Amino acid sequence: MGVTRRPGPDQRVVVAALFVATMFITIMDTTIVNVALPSIGRDLGVAADSVDEIVISYLVSLAVVIPASGWLADRFGTRRVFLVALAVFTVASGLCGLAGSVTELVLFRILQGIGGGLLTPVGMAMLFHVFPPAERARAARILVVPTVIAPAVGPVLGGVLTDQASWHWVFLVNLPIGVVTFLFGALFLTDHRRSSTGPFDTVGFVLSAGGFALLLYALSVGPTKGWTSTATLATAAVGVVATGATAWWELRHAHPLLVLRLFGNGLFRSVSLTLGVMFMAFMGVLFLIPLLMQTVRGASATTSGLVVFPEAVGVLVATQIAGRLYPTVGPRRQLMGGLVVIAAASVAMGLVDVNVSLWVLRALLFVFGFGAGFVMMPAQAAAFATIAPVQNAQASALFNALRQLAAALGVALVSTAVSLARPAGVDNGSSTAGGAFQWGFYVAAALAVLGLAVAVRVRDADAAATMGRPGAPAPAAGRAPGTGPVTDEI
Repeated sequence: MGVTRRPGPDQRVVVAALFVATMFITIMDTTIVNVALPSIGRDLGVAADSVDEIVISYLVSLAVVIPASGWLADRFGTRRVFLVALAVFTVASGLCGLAGSVTELVLFRILQGIGGGLLTPVGMAMLFHVFPPAERARAARILVVPTVIAPAVGPVLGGVLTDQASWHWVFLVNLPIGVVTFLFGALFLTDHRRSSTGPFDTVGFVLSAGGFALLLYALSVGPTKGWTSTATLATAAVGVVATGATAWWELRHAHPLLVLRLFGNGLFRSVSLTLGVMFMAFMGVLFLIPLLMQTVRGASATTSGLVVFPEAVGVLVATQIAGRLYPTVGPRRQLMGGLVVIAAASVAMGLVDVNVSLWVLRALLFVFGFGAGFVMMPAQAAAFATIAPVQNAQASALFNALRQLAAALGVALVSTAVSLARPAGVDNGSSTAGGAFQWGFYVAAALAVLGLAVAVRVRDADAAATMGRPGAPAPAAGRAPGTGPVTDEI
């Protein structure tokens, strides 16, 4: 792998700052727009059910480009791909803020998603390039910050900007962050590139992009349009077939776009699946609480966001504790303990009355976030422990594709549970409708228990290199366990 040295500050500081800034704005964009949708619909003169495309188009375009991120970073270098993606995301944010119709806004959101879909996996690959295995626990604490703060801040900031200014500012707020981050990266970021890459896997890209996009679309519209609707069934069916075809093709192709053989690495597989299932529960609860607050309790978007915010505080507190315990306790027990706390907090949220004191909800969300922190931090520290540095970009593409699909599936499952539990003909604002929300929380708890069953398979010994244990072997440059030989040199 070629490394272009650039004078300037420590690359760990540079990459960490870039990663936090870009992850923050890309993740926040998945939640900040939601509270502005009614205002956008009124301003642009369209029905409420038409503006959902603004959210769905962004999520789908994210999924389309993630599979290609590893190859692009290896072929053109992490610095160039990261900066181009950041420029695309920033320019598209400005265009979204200037859009004069829903059609324009959807097109610009697709462009914004393309940039955002590349930023996250490439940024993660850069992070693991500059932080050696022994410092992965420290890197994981950096990873967690934007992951948990952005979804909590998004609804609050979106509500304030929409109420005090206009919906245009939920997009324009990205411009100053994007411009400053781009200039900082252009000045100080070091490039990483593989010495050789195979040809672009066009078939793999078409199959994976189509499969992921259709699955995400079906998961997004299923709870609202109905799982038995023709559009939902057709897109889900084609998405499943295309995703299956992707796996068949990639496992047989000499130069696959998605190196699925990395899932042969036991630690990477177990940790990725554990984090993916946890994200299903995590994003499901983050979806349920604002919906419950606004549709049943009649709270404002700003109040709803402030109720959710203690969850982010809980995660941040837990990650600091988990980071200190990680070298001696290891990932397995922390993952399992965190999932138990998530399950318990989810059940408690299902049992309390929908009109319970907001401080009770805040306390339960803090506990929920505390459990999530004990999953996120060790999972992100351990996942790449036995991945060869030469395969960081490819592993990051897989890792993020799985997490993106898991988040969408979690929201789909909990929202479907609420819809099925709500009696026919009952509107959202009634107390009867509020009672249906408990089943969404129970689904989240069940997902946490499922994650616990996967976390049991994690072996602390495999993650020894990230725990700073003397004599722990670092990943070989030429191969990752369970993936077969790799001939590229670093």
